Amino acid sequence: MSSKLKILFFTGAGISAESGLKTFRDAKDGLWNNYEIEDVCTPEGWRKNPVLVLDFYNQRRKQCLEALPNKAHQIIAELESKYNVTVVTQNVDNLHERAGSTNIIHLHGELMKSRSTKDETLIYPIIDDIKLGDVCEKESQLRPHIVWFGEQLEDKNINQAVKAAMECNLCVIIGSSLQVYPANQIPSYVHPKSKVVVIDPLDLEVDLDEDHSIHFMKCSAVDGMEEIHRVLKEMEI
Repeated sequence: MSSKLKILFFTGAGISAESGLKTFRDAKDGLWNNYEIEDVCTPEGWRKNPVLVLDFYNQRRKQCLEALPNKAHQIIAELESKYNVTVVTQNVDNLHERAGSTNIIHLHGELMKSRSTKDETLIYPIIDDIKLGDVCEKESQLRPHIVWFGEQLEDKNINQAVKAAMECNLCVIIGSSLQVYPANQIPSYVHPKSKVVVIDPLDLEVDLDEDHSIHFMKCSAVDGMEEIHRVLKEMEI
């Protein structure tokens, strides 16, 4: 082929849950069972109690480092050898990176990075805990490189994600409830003639618009990606 099939994988918490990472909205053991959103995921919570916020994300970072990419992450990464693959993720973990994916857009930030509270362009890789008193080169407190509720997504990331959606031939939505704005608007930019597949074990109501035809796969991320992989092989695209 002269040009590779362009595939957009739009991933949410469901794909990471299969690696053992808790989701925020899980009814049985979700992160919100132990924390209030406004306390740990808002600028107001940060101003009120930065120690609590740092502790929350330090714990999540440890959990992320203990988790391993699952087969769904691995298949997505493997597909880069044959196709033009872009991953747009709402997740803040680094499981896609660790599986081998190279073209990843993190809409909501990254657990494995910190940033300055004075200059948001100062971003640093991090593995260890962030503590109160840890400062950037401009002597301002470091905070998690996470987009909190009430904060805007980076324009660069949004623009890149929209471009990937508009140009893709196949969009695969995995483990996302598509409830968080504006990230949930990205799949709506997929061309009506392109294929849209939703992989999720729940009965999601995904309604892009009447021009889009959506194929639903009610299954786990791993099972869904194994099926996608099989179909692509059979079609020899």
